[in-house]
Amino acid sequence: MTPIALLFQHAPFPAWRARLGTLRPRSINLSSISVPILQPSGAPAPHGRIQPDAPARVLRLKGVIVPSTKLNASPAGQRGFTLLELLVVMVILGLLAGYVAPRYFSQVGKSEVKTAQAQIGALEKALDQYRIDTGHYPTTEQGLAALNAKPADEEKWDGPYLKKAVPNDPWGKPYQYRTPGEHGELDLYSFGRDGVAGGSGEGADIGNW
Repeated sequence: MTPIALLFQHAPFPAWRARLGTLRPRSINLSSISVPILQPSGAPAPHGRIQPDAPARVLRLKGVIVPSTKLNASPAGQRGFTLLELLVVMVILGLLAGYVAPRYFSQVGKSEVKTAQAQIGALEKALDQYRIDTGHYPTTEQGLAALNAKPADEEKWDGPYLKKAVPNDPWGKPYQYRTPGEHGELDLYSFGRDGVAGGSGEGADIGNW
């Protein structure tokens, strides 16, 4: 028996008891109730319709415990990038690429030039050792191959004078050798990036002079 029935069990008016017997408990559809939900600061949040399938919280309304749910999420929280924002990002990336790329490739070019200079220096030392043993540099026709392979008519040859085969320049082309040279007893050089005589910048010839 409910507390209300106990309260009116001995009521002085029979009519009330008769009406009390006709009362039946009714179920309440909480999905159609809108209640204010207080924010942690104490300010009332906007009213929203309760979603039955959302995670429940508990509110006390006049002593009654009512499950409450989160309000519908704002569509603004799910907004994607606009076309203008994407264009701004693309412009920034283009500016960065235009600034960084030339510096990167210029460093690569400087590194190749330094590699060529180092290789020419190592070959020149090997040629000097060849001269010490034989009394002269290899002829232009014999070329740099004489540093690793003994010429047929060279009895004093005591090579090989290189630990590995004669390398190409950093651009994959063979080094040029000539004796006597235009700049000294021998000319040892690379045509540079462009692969042809002369040039300027990274395309300039790189030699032992």
